[in-house]
Amino acid sequence: MTKSKKRPILIALLIILCVIFCITGFITVYQTVRGNTEEKAFDDLKKYLGTPEVSPAELTPDGGEEPQGESDEPEQAPVIERISTNGRYDELYEQNPDLFGWITIEDTKIDYPVMHTPDDPEYYLHRSFEKKYSASGVPFLDAMCYDGCNNLILYGHHMNNGKMFAQLLKYADEEFWQEHKTVIFDTVEEHGEYEIFAAFRSKVYKTKEDGAFIWYNYTDLTDEYTFNEYIAGVDSVKLYDTGITAEFGDELLTLSTCAQNSRNRFVVVAKRVK
Repeated sequence: MTKSKKRPILIALLIILCVIFCITGFITVYQTVRGNTEEKAFDDLKKYLGTPEVSPAELTPDGGEEPQGESDEPEQAPVIERISTNGRYDELYEQNPDLFGWITIEDTKIDYPVMHTPDDPEYYLHRSFEKKYSASGVPFLDAMCYDGCNNLILYGHHMNNGKMFAQLLKYADEEFWQEHKTVIFDTVEEHGEYEIFAAFRSKVYKTKEDGAFIWYNYTDLTDEYTFNEYIAGVDSVKLYDTGITAEFGDELLTLSTCAQNSRNRFVVVAKRVK
């Protein structure tokens, strides 16, 4: 082929490459702007959060000072301490009664409201707190969960900009877990502090596979056998041993996000601090 014939082909290829570059650049800028806009909307919601009248660290089960010295009373099994949120979420709840709570992991980007719509399980998959279209959506509670089910399963997107639940994947690193063991998850009415004790990789199973640990089916752990079965399943797939376990009566929090594709999942499990 002569140079004169090659030239139009090279020009056409150059034009195609330029168009692809422009389209890619536009998509990148659009996604960045959209992501920043959606994140700002969450920041705006925080302005409506009230301040608790008393910080959780200042409270004890009887509301008084910590007892001093030894006690002659027999030791009793520890119980979950109920700490009121003192109406911190009332104003947000009035704006949207689908609000179930708020999740925060210090020193990460995870600091979001959590929604619950039992009649429409994935309503907030691509909707904002204001119920408008949103690529990132809002973290939400599994439709089969309820306050008191002993395993609150939360789902959140894995956004490319690191927002929503994307940073859960950092728990694949044991060193990261060592420095970020605590999750604060408040319901609208109660403050909740949880300690992470396991992280693992899994997937969404289209059919029941032999031996598969289908963790998302364990939404109700009020039965001791089912609770122990879930913990055994977690122990069988966890990425590393934290030295922490859970026993029947503990209230669990399970966080899930996508990993690599829509079928693969990364899961973090925590228990409520007593």
